[in-house]
Amino acid sequence: MRVLGVDPGLTRCGLAIVDEAPGRKVILKSVMVFRTPATDALADRLLQLDNALKEIIKEYKPDVVAVEQVFSQHNLKSVMGTAQAAGLAMVNGARSGCQVFTYTPTQVKASVTGSGKADKRQIGRMIAKICGLSSPPEPADASDAVALAICHLWRGGADEKIRKRAVS
Repeated sequence: MRVLGVDPGLTRCGLAIVDEAPGRKVILKSVMVFRTPATDALADRLLQLDNALKEIIKEYKPDVVAVEQVFSQHNLKSVMGTAQAAGLAMVNGARSGCQVFTYTPTQVKASVTGSGKADKRQIGRMIAKICGLSSPPEPADASDAVALAICHLWRGGADEKIRKRAVS
């Protein structure tokens, strides 16, 4: 299974492609942070992100898109941009025939570190260890995107396999 993990954001959107290998092994194929200038018009920024998502889906052909659920923050403007970016990821995934799943930050942290209260450093260290990297992907948005993809493989992927067996 190939998963596109998306840590949504308008200024910085983390994108990671991971493959599942036997034995819960994770193979990191690509990780990046797509950026849009805060000075650009909102519609232009959304279009830039939409095009980037289309390209990464076209190039890597994921089976699943895993997106972080937007949660309420104090900064309404920031929440709106994050929600818009998440929506684009979900629409692009669905349009390309991918299954789309959302995970809360707590679910992602618990899947990767064993604790839903893990901090960014702990997540980064575990991502590096899981993927066999000498250091975590930078910035944190990149590590978060990898964590989302791993969360799906280890949490959602297992749930999906159970559902498929039950139907068979």
